[in-house]
Amino acid sequence: MTGLTLVSPPHSTSSLQSFSRNDTVFQCQSHRISFSHLTGNKVARKRWIVVWSKLSGYEEAMRIRKLREAHSRVKIKKRAPLRPGSISPPLPVPDHIPRPSYVGTTQSPVLSDMCQVHDSEGISGMRAVCQLVARALELAGTLVRPSVTTKEIDKAVHSMIIEAGAYPSQLGFCGFPKSISTSVNECVCHGIPDSRQLQNGDIITVDIAVFLNGYHGTASKTFICGQVNELVQRLVQVTEGCLERGISACKDGALYRRIGKRISEYAERYDFSLFERFVGHGIGSILHSEPLILHHRNDKPGRMVEGQTFTIGPTLTMGSSECVTWDDGWTIVTSDGSRAVKFEHTVLITKTGVEVLTKL
Repeated sequence: MTGLTLVSPPHSTSSLQSFSRNDTVFQCQSHRISFSHLTGNKVARKRWIVVWSKLSGYEEAMRIRKLREAHSRVKIKKRAPLRPGSISPPLPVPDHIPRPSYVGTTQSPVLSDMCQVHDSEGISGMRAVCQLVARALELAGTLVRPSVTTKEIDKAVHSMIIEAGAYPSQLGFCGFPKSISTSVNECVCHGIPDSRQLQNGDIITVDIAVFLNGYHGTASKTFICGQVNELVQRLVQVTEGCLERGISACKDGALYRRIGKRISEYAERYDFSLFERFVGHGIGSILHSEPLILHHRNDKPGRMVEGQTFTIGPTLTMGSSECVTWDDGWTIVTSDGSRAVKFEHTVLITKTGVEVLTKL
């Protein structure tokens, strides 16, 4: 669950540079080589910094940019902006299922400054709850199709969670009225499941958090409903790729800021915008704690520790990263109506690297 936002100072731009000469484009980064460039009958010897392994990614980024430009020129049927549907009452949870301490209050819990590091018992508890999250997310994905309402997805996932003897962590968190969040199209996060039917061409991010035997786990995934254009498909693929690269930066002793660096590098290759205000966070017996995991370039201090659990969940858009919040106080949408995509996992830092707890 992305329940945390922040505003950070401007970060440094990418070190990658592009040079063009006689319609030839070179993407440059780190290795110096010499080569001859012919100009008439003269030979001009230049020194360039060239990374050939980056060229295919650069070409792909240029292809995506051309797709976006062509998409803006072609007259197509405009997608209707997202509108709220009717919201039904919260679903009941049996009395015997333990609740998190925040349930029953609308006050926002104070962010804990405790870094959640687990012993063997805690790790077992985190694995159990996170595997339940993964199965619930898989179930939600099977329900994504035209004419299905987000309320129906919420009901099915809610039933699965309580049948496992667990509590849906989002239900009652600061007054949130539903068991999961469903963010459709331009909704960035915290969308409330309602009566709106999914339509062919929609995308929907399902965010699930579960409390089981004293531990929280969470994960998110963006699903495609029916058919979407190539640009939207690419946005979904690149966002998932950003998550994978952020996870690959994790290991015992690694700096937290490596995560944001790797995510930013990959997002910039495809000219997509990264939402900086939405962050990952520590998770365990407490839903939200330090460390805050920034998904963009930053100079945040601190290193990962074996046995620690936290979330990583980059969110990207093909337009502006500016957002507005609906009157319900929860639903956050892009200011220009551009679609947003998010992928999130809960991870465990191990002695040799990282374990993705919410992966089946």
